[in-house]
Amino acid sequence: MIDATDRNPEKSGWRLDWPTSGGGRVASALLKSTPDDFFVDEDLPLPDDLASGGEHLCIRLEKRGDNTDYVARQLATLSGCRHFDVGFCGLKDRHAVTRQWFSVYRPGQEDEDAAFLGEVAENRRVLEYHRQARKLRRSDHRGNYFELVLREVSGDPEAVDEALTRLRDLGCPNYFGPQRFGHNGANLDRALAMDPSKLNRRGSRNVKKRGRGRSTSGSGDSKNVLYFSAARSWLFNEVLAYRVQSGTWLAPLEGEPGTNDNQDIMVTGPLWGDGGTEAVSVQGEIERTVVAEHPELAAVFATTRMKPERRPLRMRPEAFEWQWQGRDQLLLKFWLAPGQYATTLLGDVFEITDATRETGQD
Repeated sequence: MIDATDRNPEKSGWRLDWPTSGGGRVASALLKSTPDDFFVDEDLPLPDDLASGGEHLCIRLEKRGDNTDYVARQLATLSGCRHFDVGFCGLKDRHAVTRQWFSVYRPGQEDEDAAFLGEVAENRRVLEYHRQARKLRRSDHRGNYFELVLREVSGDPEAVDEALTRLRDLGCPNYFGPQRFGHNGANLDRALAMDPSKLNRRGSRNVKKRGRGRSTSGSGDSKNVLYFSAARSWLFNEVLAYRVQSGTWLAPLEGEPGTNDNQDIMVTGPLWGDGGTEAVSVQGEIERTVVAEHPELAAVFATTRMKPERRPLRMRPEAFEWQWQGRDQLLLKFWLAPGQYATTLLGDVFEITDATRETGQD
């Protein structure tokens, strides 16, 4: 049996900082002093049938100082379509320079695309565009390429280089970033207060449709989905924290879903659902014991009919490199898969101060 009495339940707020792979951070640094210090370029493959066109105009934009949803709403207003008719692959940071794709539903308006793109270009840099048959959806992209500048780096440079080498070679725990949980965990508080039975999840028999497959659910339901996702992510982080503290986050345990002697096993943790977890035996016992420490949060999943899923415990950056730019400044470059957080990667080595939060920007 697992003795979970030494763990850290939320007694005076939610835990939003979890154990690192190396047992502690080796330096401190300042991030996002300017938007140019946080550059993100979305990696999205072009469709094979590019020449055949379609009803959706896809535009690759460079944005600065605006969040993804705000830009999507601007595009909808300019095009005269509904907000839901604008698609994108993932949310990108506001306090950054980001390049990403948006799709805008514009059937039969090919002759007006040039004028529309001219309006878009008045406020955003248009990098590429094409038409395709389908709307962009979440996680359609392969990943994101990052170029980040850390300033005011304080710590032993040799220790930093050693930690970054370990990060490049081994990776780090694949925690969800704290931004997912809201300020001081506010999204988790709201998850406890919501009625999970009112969640309209894709695929539910109770979801009413209208138009081109759109749900009749409004912004309230979208908020509930956000809070539900935060609760699910936080429980995953708690299980991963246990595995990190016990030194078992890199190797599969007995009961890992998908175990097969003829293939390499990806070590995963639970995205909780109705019925809890797909893991059994030792691993299932660990996951259920950790989640049982938070019964009110676990109860959120009792009536959602959301199928349990899995998420890798390890994040491993690709094309990872770094360069010192003076004694206290670092340039880091790397590629991450969808759903992985650059701030989580940095937080495994550095005590990060977000300059936008220090100045009160939102």
